[in-house]
Amino acid sequence: MPTLKFATQEIYSFLLRKHLTPRFGDHRLCGISRAEIQQYLLEKLKQGFAWETTNHLRNLMSKALGTAVSWNYLGDNIVRGVKMPARALKRPHQFLNLDEVKRLISVCKDPTRTIVLLATMTGLRIGEILALRWGRINFIQETLVVAETCYMGHFGTPKTRASRREVPLSRAVVEALKAHYSRSANRSPEGLVFATRHGGPLASNNLRKRGLQSACKRAGLPRINWHVLRHTHGTLLHVQGTPLKVAQAQLGHSHMATTLEVYTHATVIAQREAVGLLDEQLTPSVPKKEEGNSRAAEMASPTN
Repeated sequence: MPTLKFATQEIYSFLLRKHLTPRFGDHRLCGISRAEIQQYLLEKLKQGFAWETTNHLRNLMSKALGTAVSWNYLGDNIVRGVKMPARALKRPHQFLNLDEVKRLISVCKDPTRTIVLLATMTGLRIGEILALRWGRINFIQETLVVAETCYMGHFGTPKTRASRREVPLSRAVVEALKAHYSRSANRSPEGLVFATRHGGPLASNNLRKRGLQSACKRAGLPRINWHVLRHTHGTLLHVQGTPLKVAQAQLGHSHMATTLEVYTHATVIAQREAVGLLDEQLTPSVPKKEEGNSRAAEMASPTN
């Protein structure tokens, strides 16, 4: 456990304490059967647990027993033969359109406003934003470097190697950060961009409840979390035709499939525009709806 990142330690500790230890804590490792684990996971799904949560339990058990194999306590990791049922269709990820983003930003108060603008225009994770330091922002080149993340007040390395990246900044974001810089108490290179009065990192949960969700209420929007703004960034990139490889680099994904399947939400308007363009290319001689209606009215006229 000490070799893992803090966020992973927290998640694993919770799953162990809440789920796995109460069920398997008094078992000998060699006494746990593959059939028993399979039944346990299926029971979790029947109890209403999300497929993702249940799969996390499976992966954690596999990691634990895999460690036991590495340490010569077991000869085989039996979890590798345990199957998960087909994944049910997930509810579409939530994201905001351009008008909703504008409404949200217009009612936000700083520092929430600057954070919302930064998250929407860069796609940074909230942990990456809260760990951002002034020395990693280049106002001349209009870029920032993601080299750290913050989770529950603990700093660590970015999620993956691909998460270490340089991100370009729009003029609006640069101006917002400059204004925020002028108000900051600690402007040293190591000073946090978004900090408490004592210079420590802000708490993402408090910021979400008191800043983001309060602003959503004032803007007449449903309550959202910080990750929705990351989805929004990916979706807006997709709608404007940004190449997938560029979006992957911007979001810091290790695998292009993640960018394609999770963060590209084609809106109804974009789909309609795409179909309309295809229609113009394939059937240019077919009368459009308005033309067809006009022609029909003309043919129905008594003078004809």
